[in-house]
Amino acid sequence: MKKILLTGGLGFIGSNFIRYLLSSTNKTEIINLDNMTYAANPNNLSGIEKEFTGRYTYIKGDICEPELVQDIFKKYKPDAVINFAAESHVDRSIKDPNIFVKTNVLGTATILNVSRKFWEGDYSDKRFLQVSTDEVYGSLPEDKPEIKFTEETPLNPHSPYSASKASADMIARSFYDTFGFPVLITRCSNNYGPYQFPEKLIPLMISKAVKNEKLPVYGDGLQIRDWLHVTDHCSAIETVLRKGIIGEVYNIGGNCEIRNIEIVKMILNYLGKPEALINYVKDRPGHDRRYAIDASKIKNELDWEPAFSFEDKIRDTIKWYINNSDWIENINSGDYQKQGEK
Repeated sequence: MKKILLTGGLGFIGSNFIRYLLSSTNKTEIINLDNMTYAANPNNLSGIEKEFTGRYTYIKGDICEPELVQDIFKKYKPDAVINFAAESHVDRSIKDPNIFVKTNVLGTATILNVSRKFWEGDYSDKRFLQVSTDEVYGSLPEDKPEIKFTEETPLNPHSPYSASKASADMIARSFYDTFGFPVLITRCSNNYGPYQFPEKLIPLMISKAVKNEKLPVYGDGLQIRDWLHVTDHCSAIETVLRKGIIGEVYNIGGNCEIRNIEIVKMILNYLGKPEALINYVKDRPGHDRRYAIDASKIKNELDWEPAFSFEDKIRDTIKWYINNSDWIENINSGDYQKQGEK
């Protein structure tokens, strides 16, 4: 892919992917469409235009505006779209579901419609990659570790966020079924790493522990998540974009199931802080108990698997947030002081 229209590239995963792809390829050009909402941060890509001269363009705008998207297609003629743009925090979706429906559902439909119009049925060298989440599958039983989400697991979302992402996936898949449109869908487990907005679990716990503030943990803290370093996620997306079979879904997981409370204690231990800082708070409505990804399909068919261990990368992640405390302090997050989780 020579020209990629990437939406939501100022966010956590999108910005990491832009750095990853520009660094690992020589000719790829990226057009980043981002509306600069609360979780977007231009500092995530500081210096990128100078480092990769002529290969990166930022456009401020909303994916729900068809005229703007059409203008981008006319000017840049991308041959691939990667849709990262999404409202993604479950707590915020409970507070205000409408914005999640607008961005995640209507926005995805807008990008799909414009792409189909401009590619005019010649899809031989085109790709549309919808970046999704394991949360669309719902929750797994804690007492049956052998059961994991596969690409065939029925969608069963439990929050407005996950419902909006499931809806976007289904719209994208319908374009493949109806028009033969070159859709690919990836569903990943919980990401961690640098540049993650500090309402999420790991950066929030680090920033509060450093300040000796109470660490709010939902319910009993025994929720289980499958953790994936963001660089591994980036490499998986690039692999699916190059080698994935059109119309297919690919689960991306870290093979790393850990309870939330264990992660919190791990952070406290690394920082030399007492567990007395943990503050159990009222659980979130509809809180899923366990996620776990079966990533055998992407391994067997596309020869991808995670390269990093959680033990190594969580240490690197903690160090990054400590060394970049000014990055967190400069974020005007409003209400991110709540317990965080993808």
